[in-house]
Amino acid sequence: MTARFFNSLSTTIGTCSCLAYELIQKGLRVETQKDVPIRYKDVQLECGFRMDMLVEGAVVEEIKAVEKVIPVHQAQIMTYLRLAGIQTGLLINFNEVLLKQGIQRFVL
Repeated sequence: MTARFFNSLSTTIGTCSCLAYELIQKGLRVETQKDVPIRYKDVQLECGFRMDMLVEGAVVEEIKAVEKVIPVHQAQIMTYLRLAGIQTGLLINFNEVLLKQGIQRFVL
């Protein structure tokens, strides 16, 4: 997989689907567009939060294809980590010349 290949995809959904396919081919368990409920006063609320990908039930992956990652993107993945009770996340921006330059790791 190369950043150039993913940059040619026009949508984040397409990129997310291709990445999920590659991870599944490697034998990993992947859930895409996973709902993230909110617990409020002992009630579980479905508020429309969805993480792009959950890998092996342990790593949240939030996929972007933007010119620049901004603080709201970082806040988004941190929110998903807290609400889902997961410790590790990756914010991956595929709009980079070198893919490794677009990967940020987050740990609670």
